[in-house]
Amino acid sequence: MELGLHFVDFVTVSAGGFDHTLTDVALTAEAGGMTMLTLADHFLQMESLGKAEDPFLEGYTSLGFLAAKTKTITLSMLVTGVTYRYPGVLAKVVATLDVLSRGRSMLGLGAAWYQREHLALGIPFPPLRARFEMLEETVQVCRQMWSADCGPYLGSHYQLAETICQPLPLQRIPIMIGGAGEKKTLRLVAQYADVWNVSVSSVDQLAHKIEVLERHCTDVDRDPAEIRKTAGLVRDPFDDVSAYLREMEQYAALGVDLVNVGPLPPNPDPAGFVARLCEQIVPRAAQIG
Repeated sequence: MELGLHFVDFVTVSAGGFDHTLTDVALTAEAGGMTMLTLADHFLQMESLGKAEDPFLEGYTSLGFLAAKTKTITLSMLVTGVTYRYPGVLAKVVATLDVLSRGRSMLGLGAAWYQREHLALGIPFPPLRARFEMLEETVQVCRQMWSADCGPYLGSHYQLAETICQPLPLQRIPIMIGGAGEKKTLRLVAQYADVWNVSVSSVDQLAHKIEVLERHCTDVDRDPAEIRKTAGLVRDPFDDVSAYLREMEQYAALGVDLVNVGPLPPNPDPAGFVARLCEQIVPRAAQIG
């Protein structure tokens, strides 16, 4: 089992200098064996974690900064809100990140949900059905942008006269779709995703969601084994390390091979928290599965 660092705490980062503390956190995670670093694609802090007025850095700028500081860790949003950027622009942003990180990018995508953020910044917030249609077209646009096909793309929501993207990514960028919705999200995962990320409240719920995903895979004639399963266990593992590892074992038994975790705000020492993860959790997690 691998560990990924999901970082959303910019309150305490600001006290030590955004650049220095974010660098310390990333380098500590990389040196300690964590294999993925993800940020949340938001412009205001999520109200479940703090106040909208709390400091929060824009994600893709931050990932570009971290690409220059790190060497091996995968860099991604968890996940990109489909409403925030036109898909052609998003494809170019992620391709640029891939080139500058030497092939360490991943495109995480979701249907977006933070209505306050949209209204605050003047971003249209279409109905849920339309956002899922936009999500599907965004995947299609990105795949075409990252191919040798520079021709037009004509969708219901997006029309591109040309899909030129030079330089091309250095790899076939994995597409992650996040979420657990059984009718739409998991169908899109089955049809398009290389990676699936989900956060659930119990192992039983995870098992159920996997069963639903496998049914969708059958419907689209796809082998479920082609989809990497990752999951969020974003809580303090040090409340009970043994219990946390037992839950990871249960996740691994269901086919999950990476768990995302990180310091929840406000944490006075985020780099120290990550160092403890690397010392106490990463080596033991590596023995799972």
